[in-house]
Parts: sequence; structure tokens; C-alpha cells
Amino acid sequence: MAILEPNQIFYTAFEPRLTNRFILYMEGIPAYLVKGMGAISLSQTAVALNHINVQRYVKGKTIWNTISFTLFEAITPAGSQTVMEWVRLGHESVTGRDGYSDFYKKDITFQGLGPVGDVVNEWIIKGAMITSVNFGDYNWDDDGTAVNITIEVQPDYCILNY
Repeated sequence: MAILEPNQIFYTAFEPRLTNRFILYMEGIPAYLVKGMGAISLSQTAVALNHINVQRYVKGKTIWNTISFTLFEAITPAGSQTVMEWVRLGHESVTGRDGYSDFYKKDITFQGLGPVGDVVNEWIIKGAMITSVNFGDYNWDDDGTAVNITIEVQPDYCILNY
């Protein structure tokens, strides 16, 4: 006969984290312009070790995947202008000059919030550089949807603080 523990019998408080409770801090981009963000993810390669007629595996390189962000395109401050200032740190379109990684790589802080606005988890995205930007679509047939800017960044690595 199975013996039940008290924490298995009684009600356990459970509060899920919700996708709309977060704040994102990116240098130069106001937090209120951030509409959404993709998942922080990584992949790890496997290295095969051959021995006679068997094959074993050990972990290879860890690769942090790109992260996408969606920003509102505001009139003031212009979201596209703030994003282009970041892009220009890595490449100036007029002169063709590129910048040092110390200039265009930034740290980004993601904070997940609880129901009362308390910080319940925090990711630090280290060395993020922009890999692509889409400044939004415009259409005469639309009824007035807000313009969104999507940027994709490649981090060096990410740290989950809590």
C-alpha cells in the first residue's frame, strides 16, 4: 500500500508565469517600445567517439540561438531611429565603415514579472549583436494596425540569474 505525503494530499499553491508579464532592458531602446520577444534557446552538438564497433557520444559545443524582438514603431521617439543607432555602431551605411565589437555588442536584461509586478526571474543576454532588422510593413488597405519593427540578435551567451 502506498503511503501519501502531506504535500500530495493537500492543495498546493500554484501561480504560472504569463507571457505578457515582462520588462526588457536594452541600452538605447526605451522599455515601453518593446512589444514582445522570442524564446531564449540553445543547442548542443554531439561528438561521436568511435571505438571498435560501438559509438558513444559526449557533449560538443553549446550554441546560443538567435533571439527575435518585436518593437512598436513610435513617432516620438522613433523606434526605427533607435534601432538604426545600434546598427550604425556595427556598420555605417554612408561610409561603409564597420565598428569594433565592443561598440555594437550589448547586454540585454529580461525580467519576468509576477502578478503584483515583482521580478520572479531574470535573464542576462550577453554580447548581443543585431543580425537582421525588419522596419515594418505599410499598406493602404489596412485599417490602421500599428507598425512593428522586428530585430534578431545573436547572443554570445545567456545567464539565468533566477
